[in-house]
Amino acid sequence: MNNRQSSLRIALVCNTAWAIYTYRRGVLRMLTRQGAQVTIIAPRDRTFEPLIEMGCRCVELPVASKGTNPREDLKTMMALYREYRATRPHLVFHYTIKPNIYGSLAAMLARVPSIAVTTGLGYVFIQKSRTAQVAKRLYRFAFRFPREVWFLNRDDHQAFVDENLLAHPDRARRLHGEGVDLDEFALEPLPRREDFVFILIGRLLWDKGVAEYVEAARRLRQRYPHARFQLLGPVGVDNPSAISRTDVEQWERENIVEYLGEANDVRPLIAAADCVVLPSYREGVPRTLMEASAMGRPIVATDVPGCREVVEHGVNGLLCEVKSADSLTEQLERMMTLPLEAREAMALRGREKVAHEFDEKNVVERYKSTIHAITGISL
Repeated sequence: MNNRQSSLRIALVCNTAWAIYTYRRGVLRMLTRQGAQVTIIAPRDRTFEPLIEMGCRCVELPVASKGTNPREDLKTMMALYREYRATRPHLVFHYTIKPNIYGSLAAMLARVPSIAVTTGLGYVFIQKSRTAQVAKRLYRFAFRFPREVWFLNRDDHQAFVDENLLAHPDRARRLHGEGVDLDEFALEPLPRREDFVFILIGRLLWDKGVAEYVEAARRLRQRYPHARFQLLGPVGVDNPSAISRTDVEQWERENIVEYLGEANDVRPLIAAADCVVLPSYREGVPRTLMEASAMGRPIVATDVPGCREVVEHGVNGLLCEVKSADSLTEQLERMMTLPLEAREAMALRGREKVAHEFDEKNVVERYKSTIHAITGISL
């Protein structure tokens, strides 16, 4: 390793440090092993400590994820501008809406090259609100400046093209999901027991289809007392679509769902489940579904951008209509009543699909080649 390599400075900016730690650990390991100085810029949470242990430098960032207060957003942009001016990173990767918009602007002002990674379009493309319209206009302006704009699925890329949000369409690239570590998420045999366990993993947001999941659980629990419905993930998060702890407690009192809280390691909970469910309204490429398939769990998800990248209907899972408790109920019942041999075949096909399309090693190589192309520094 030469001195130029050891002095490579890379920054990753997101609205949660948790997402960087959870979804991009393979990239972080590669960068720190190669001697790069890696800075994580995000609101402080419990993952700052493990990120620092990995060799990263962590900088706390003020981000109001729910708000549309221009003063707060300007504070975010100026904090990033000052950080970029002070540390002069060779390249910055921005993730999620506000870092994508205000980070791209801050990087341009600081004359630092950046890449915007659209990890999923969320409420901006689900809702028809004034806030969503403002966000699209900001995207259109801010995305003039990144060297590249990465999309995790073809639907999101096409949405930006259709809405004329890309000033430089030639800078758009597709990263087919953010990958999964196939050794870490090893194949596990399906449980053999009387109970049938469904689990929904993710931030508890209405946009994730939690209301439809709860309604389907309410109906199926009456007919199939051995069916169990679990929720795993943070509640009351800083997001316009957040579900409150009060809602979850009410569902628990009704004996509809089991709330498992949060987990640093989801693997034992995936292994203990028969089926992983994600009735989301829109996704980038959902990490939980890639991890579930890698571990050999059949999936029920909505036929929407992101989910259909991972799930092939009848092959490694089942797809249902979006925002339809009726359709979700039907597909959950179908999954539960399939013979074990049919679900085991789905499980193996899911593992094969993830190994072929979503191996994290390919994502890490993409980061390495892009960093080299933009900075001239090899890793």
